[in-house]
Amino acid sequence: MTPKKTLIIAEAGVNHNGDLDIAKELIDVAARAGADLVKFQTFTASRLATPLADKARYQARNSIAGEKQLEMLRRLELSNANHDELVAHCRNKGIGFFSTGFDIESVRFLLGLGLQRLKIPSGEITNFSYLRFIGSQGLPIIMSTGMCDMHDIAAALDVIETAGTDRSLVTILHCTTNYPTLMEEVNLKAMLSIAEKFGVNVGYSDHTLGTEVPIAAVALGASVIEKHFTLSRDMNGPDHKASLEPVELRSMIKSIRNIEEALGDGVKQPVASEENNRAVARKSLVASEAICIGEAFSTLNVVAKRPGTGISPMRWDEVLGKKARRNYEKDELIEL
Repeated sequence: MTPKKTLIIAEAGVNHNGDLDIAKELIDVAARAGADLVKFQTFTASRLATPLADKARYQARNSIAGEKQLEMLRRLELSNANHDELVAHCRNKGIGFFSTGFDIESVRFLLGLGLQRLKIPSGEITNFSYLRFIGSQGLPIIMSTGMCDMHDIAAALDVIETAGTDRSLVTILHCTTNYPTLMEEVNLKAMLSIAEKFGVNVGYSDHTLGTEVPIAAVALGASVIEKHFTLSRDMNGPDHKASLEPVELRSMIKSIRNIEEALGDGVKQPVASEENNRAVARKSLVASEAICIGEAFSTLNVVAKRPGTGISPMRWDEVLGKKARRNYEKDELIEL
């Protein structure tokens, strides 16, 4: 049986620092690591934030001191021409290009690039007109739910479905919007609660340090994993510190693929490699002492020992009381 394949999104995000060469290098890393998609962020800073908008605390810690959010975003924009080059570079490297559009105009632009699925980031889950536009496209949607409760998710789903996209096309990612997310903030079982309540495919967008939580999410049934990565956590920028480095990304993806194999089909039965071990590990009924022909088998002269090539000890009650049809030496397999 072919294992169900998790869609693994290597989130480059803004870890290119506005540098096209770094963005291409990130694509190279994601492709070598075996990710399905490499994802960027598509926005125009002036449409995303006002000059008064502050940075999040993690952004303030990891970027230029005293800088407002708008200034930071302007440094991290990718131009339309940049996008064209990145799409071409992804094609050359054999990895899918993906990006989150943070406003309707950006989503329109991405649709023009041929995107076959759309991503709703956590911060836009209460943006009604944006959700309605996304929902009107009829494409598969991946929606992150950081900072959300069940009411937020239900409201967003209602807008999307009313606009024309059935929830069967929606994958909801459990997420905690804190960089890095502490283990006690993960609440991975919430992913299962989302699946049960809304009847949708679910996944996990991870902001923890390390790789164990997304691997655990796959074991619990995540169909999509999204994880930030960088060329180096020592780089300056808002998201580098909470991102995987190239070797870690490769390790995470390898582990996820191993878990997919290990999950199997759920049918409990011996696998082929176990067959030869039955005779070695299981036991048979044997004589615990010399037994004479005509003597009755009893608890005094019969015991269970390896190998498992004779009568199974599960036939204990059937054997006891029957008479030996020949003489037995100690440790000989009992026969009926």
